[in-house]
Amino acid sequence: MLDVMTETVPPVSHGRLHYVRLGVRGAMSVPLLVLIASYIGFGGLLQGVGFPLLPGMLSTVLIWALPAQVILIGGLAAGTALPAIALAVGLSSIRLLPMVVALAPFVRGREQSTWRELWASHYVAMTMWVEGMRLLPKVPVEGRLTYTLAMGTTYVAVSTLATWIGFALAGSLPPAFGAGLLFLTPASFTILMVRGANTPLDWMALGFGLASAPLVAGLGGGMDLMIGGVGGGTLAYALARLMKRRAA
Repeated sequence: MLDVMTETVPPVSHGRLHYVRLGVRGAMSVPLLVLIASYIGFGGLLQGVGFPLLPGMLSTVLIWALPAQVILIGGLAAGTALPAIALAVGLSSIRLLPMVVALAPFVRGREQSTWRELWASHYVAMTMWVEGMRLLPKVPVEGRLTYTLAMGTTYVAVSTLATWIGFALAGSLPPAFGAGLLFLTPASFTILMVRGANTPLDWMALGFGLASAPLVAGLGGGMDLMIGGVGGGTLAYALARLMKRRAA
């Protein structure tokens, strides 16, 4: 009798450059077009309030959250005290923390690199969170961190360029049109959330979050999104657990 030896084929391992290309390709989507349009509107806002271009572009790189950037530019243009502006920008950015926490398990790969993980966390805003939750599970674990960095860097680089374009075109953009471009980001985020809802829990979280919007709309600094999102998601999770327990 012949013994048949079964050889285990190891999984194919790709280098970082492969995942960089995949990350850049993953960023080339409709959300990127929305970012371009939104940051063209932001560039027009910079020109409209007389804010210098280079600091405005730097805010895109360092803050990378359009609502917080608008708060910063608007506060400086109005002569608001710097501590008050810093507090408002900080409160606006707190809403991104739950997104970072939710996306972190998908980003971490086999290689542990604290500074690269912190770098990746800087990119987590609305677009990165939605697209990351959709695309990262399809990426091999070994390449997820590199993929995230490539996709996030593409988003920020293109948005910074769009800020410059908007600043240059500000004279030819009607103010109402520029404001409409800024609105594209929250509108796109809502559409992407609906597109990504696959389970009853997802739909319940969306429903509770939208229902809470009128109750928290008056809260400033982006706290409305954080409270409505975290509160709606928590309520949906608790209700789903209760329904599952009763069914058992």
